[in-house]
This record gives sequence, C-alpha cells and structure tokens, in this order.
Amino acid sequence: MTIRIGDEAPNFTARTTHGEIDFHDWIGDGWAILFSHPKDFTPVCTTELGYMAGLEAEFEKRNCKVIGLSVDSTDDHARWLGDIEETQGHKVNYPLIGDDDLAVAKLYDMIHPNASGSAKGRTAVDNATVRSVFVVGPDKKVKLSLTYPMSTGRNFDEVLRVLDSMQLTAKHQVATPVNWKRGEDVIIVPAVSDEAAKEKFPDGWKAPRPYLRIVPQPE
Repeated sequence: MTIRIGDEAPNFTARTTHGEIDFHDWIGDGWAILFSHPKDFTPVCTTELGYMAGLEAEFEKRNCKVIGLSVDSTDDHARWLGDIEETQGHKVNYPLIGDDDLAVAKLYDMIHPNASGSAKGRTAVDNATVRSVFVVGPDKKVKLSLTYPMSTGRNFDEVLRVLDSMQLTAKHQVATPVNWKRGEDVIIVPAVSDEAAKEKFPDGWKAPRPYLRIVPQPE
C-alpha cells in the first residue's frame, strides 16, 4: 500500500520503549513525527536519534510528538539508548517502536510486503528502505513523507522548518516560498481573490507579478 500525502496514517498497536501504544490514540489532538531506522547499533542512525533527542523540546513547543521505529526489539532499543546518549550528548526521551516482526514497516510500505523472518535474522542492508519520516496532523492525515538512503543522515532542522510552514499555512491562506524560515514573508495563495485578500491583509502586499503576492508572516 503506497501512502501519499493526504492519506490517513495507518493505525497500529505496537510495543515501544514506553510500553504498548495505539498510534492514533498516542497522537491525540496534536501533531506527530514517525521516523524509522533499518537497524539498531548502526552509525548514521545513532547520530540521528541523538540529534532528534536534542530537538525534541522544539517539537514539543509546536504540539508535536516524536516517535522512532527500528526493525529490532524494544530490548535491543533499550541497550542502544545508552550508546546514543554517551556518543551524541542527548538522552532519548521519546518512545522507540519495536518492529522486530516488520509489521509497521510493511504497513507503511517501507519494506517489501513479502519480506520475512525476524529482526535477528536481518541486516541493515536487508532493511535499507526503512529510512522514512512521516509527519501526521491532528486529523491523522499524512502531511509529509520523506525517504533517505542509508548513507545520508537526515536533516531534522528541515523537518522542523516544514512543520512550522505546515502549521502556519493550516491556519492562514498563505504558502511559504523557497527556503522560508519562521518570521519571513509568505505568499497569498491563488485561491484568495484580491478582494478577499484586502480584507484578510488590510496593510496590502507586494506583487512583482499578479499571481505573486507577498505579505509579512501572519501572527
């Protein structure tokens, strides 16, 4: 099953390092980031989990929970967490899903549906495609999906930037331009007529082209 932006994020129950969860119930009425890893005790993933641990407070400010997934058991996760804290300088306080039966990886189309065997019989190369990031909104719909190669560490500052954009544009009829950062100018979406825009943005806008209407970021 291919998961596209706008689809409902498939629900599941799973064991985690914080106990068993129902994914949709765990999300609650906020946002969530699910990011996956092919194997515990691998170098790139160790840096990623540590960096995300350092950013967790920023996501919390945005009412966004973080949860990781690796195709290993929760016991393996628990042993790995010490290495992450010691080498990366951040303690992982968010839950990690134990997906040793590949169930969630298959549900989210991160691994071939015919993949078989337990986590202990698989290598990181076997699980190479389990390198995804999903952002899920309060409506339980997928708002962003990204998949990276094994050799390239993910940019979680970018994920935070995109979350800022999605939360802003969900509240206001604007879009964010290339390389936008929080606090910078935004663009009025084409669906808003000039007449409607005058009511919404009474201070006016810059328009180098009729279809390109630039305004300060709304509060």
